[in-house]
Amino acid sequence: MHGPSFAKKPPYWIIVFCVIVALLSEAVSRAGWLQGIETAYGDLSFRLAGQRTQVSHVALVELDDQTLAMHPDDPLVFWTPHFARALQVLRNVEARVVGLDFLFSASPEHWFGKISGQDSQVARSFDRSFRQEIASGRVVLGGMQSGAEALLPAADYLAVLPEFSIERFVGATDLVMDSDGILRKMRTLAPGAPLAADDGVRLLPFSLLLALQASGQANDAASWRFGNREFRRDSVPWPLAWAGPPGTVPRLPLRRLLAKDAESDPEVRALKDKVVIIGVAYGGSNDVHLTPYGHGLFASQWMRGPEIQAQAVDALLAGRFVEVLPTGGRALLIGVILLLGAAGWQRLAVGRGALLLLALLAVIAIGGHVAHRQWLVVPVAQAQFAALLLFLTIYALRFTSGERDRDRVRRMFSRYVSKDVVARLLESDETPVLGGEAVRITVLFSDIRGFTTISERLSPEEVVEMLNRWLAAACTAVQKEGGSVDKFIGDAIMAEFGAPLHCDDHARRALRAAIALRDAAVEMATWMKERFADRDLPDFGIGVGIHSGRAVVGNIGAPERMEYTAIGDTVNLASRLEGATRTLNCAIAASRAAIDEAGSGIITGASQTIAVKGREAPVEVLAVLGIEDH
Repeated sequence: MHGPSFAKKPPYWIIVFCVIVALLSEAVSRAGWLQGIETAYGDLSFRLAGQRTQVSHVALVELDDQTLAMHPDDPLVFWTPHFARALQVLRNVEARVVGLDFLFSASPEHWFGKISGQDSQVARSFDRSFRQEIASGRVVLGGMQSGAEALLPAADYLAVLPEFSIERFVGATDLVMDSDGILRKMRTLAPGAPLAADDGVRLLPFSLLLALQASGQANDAASWRFGNREFRRDSVPWPLAWAGPPGTVPRLPLRRLLAKDAESDPEVRALKDKVVIIGVAYGGSNDVHLTPYGHGLFASQWMRGPEIQAQAVDALLAGRFVEVLPTGGRALLIGVILLLGAAGWQRLAVGRGALLLLALLAVIAIGGHVAHRQWLVVPVAQAQFAALLLFLTIYALRFTSGERDRDRVRRMFSRYVSKDVVARLLESDETPVLGGEAVRITVLFSDIRGFTTISERLSPEEVVEMLNRWLAAACTAVQKEGGSVDKFIGDAIMAEFGAPLHCDDHARRALRAAIALRDAAVEMATWMKERFADRDLPDFGIGVGIHSGRAVVGNIGAPERMEYTAIGDTVNLASRLEGATRTLNCAIAASRAAIDEAGSGIITGASQTIAVKGREAPVEVLAVLGIEDH
């Protein structure tokens, strides 16, 4: 692609991409494609949090196996006198309201009437105490309304309700699951209840009716308020703010209320002013359901229906609700996430960009859990989807629109610098200006001493063999220190440090490279003696000149032949300093500017001040003997 690479696009392009991705993620979220992941995150937050708050408004009284064992010969339908005893105790200890999470669809008095006649004493009085408690107006009975026709308690019990108000004292115990079989939400109207009053009985959910009774609100009011939330009959189901996993709600076995001294029991007396739900907890009862706490990788934990009702009542009375981040907040959150991601992805290589993506996804998930602990649901799946989509979009555009520029840089600089430098150059934010720019660098020149004599005593093929061996070793020494080999001028080498990849220690790198060249020359001298032992060649040696200063670096030349190189006074002076090694009787000569810029630890020898043609001021040159690196 011609023009600037994607990484150099102006900021408004990045904003445009972020807006497009945000809109796409919103559309996907509204289509419901991410709902399964969102609910999974919410369920996981509930499980990780465990018990989140104390249940203070509700308590459970459970009909467990040990209570049933107290009267093993009594079928459950004949337990109404025992329930009456428990209701009497709860009334005496001033429980606020009691809910019976049972469907008393048959009256035992009818059974006795069939056996001993309707006029028999047992047929007329067996349920008397139970009916008296129902008539007190402090008891809510359980019913069901999965369809338009409600399934109600027996007529004998309905007949004694205060003012015969079925909808005030009978609540639907139906629990409606999500499509995956998990209960997460509660309703303001039973699932099958008709909206119009003249279409039949309209039962309110059992938990809502108990909360209305406890808070003194009329069941037939136009709306109800709990905490800062207002409800109407046509309100949509709301997510239940669970207090904790199964076992969170305080509970007592029913046998404690049936004991003779029940009203003096401290735990029974502690039920004062509480909503008490009496329900089943014996083995084999099928009133158990999956909740966010109940589906794990290896085992499922079930919650009994009465505890679900109790948790719903407590959430209503405590004004505890799960809030969903509004549209504006959701847009702001996703916008910030996308801008943060884009800032890195438009510059980082794909590997590091993927690490940034993983970190961002983790931060979103952790942030979502922290927000959930504060009863706020944020769109974790949507935010993660948006981040992933933007990541794929940016790198797809980078690979299609910017790879040509990267290939051009790679082809150009791989001739001059090591592969590591090319890789760092491509990953850095400092894409070289191919037209040329003035930068501060260190230039190194090196040539072979007595090259003319050597070349006269060797065949052309042997000269090429020698040069190839030496130049390969010299390039390795230069590139190891991050230098770029600019060009070969016969037996001479020109190299720059600090370009094309900028580094603050370019002068020190150049001096280290020069010392490496000097050591490589010693090895080369040994090889020359062994390879050309009978040629009477002069000892192999080199001279290195180094200078630091500003130079113009870039793609320079004619349109037909461009070359990345450095030009200017700094380059000229470095080439002249190479000749000073002869007068200083050393292998490496560096200007005072290069020595000072290299920092401490440079070991120098003889020095001299030389006049350079074309420069007014003389230049101090020093022999470099070594470097003490700390």
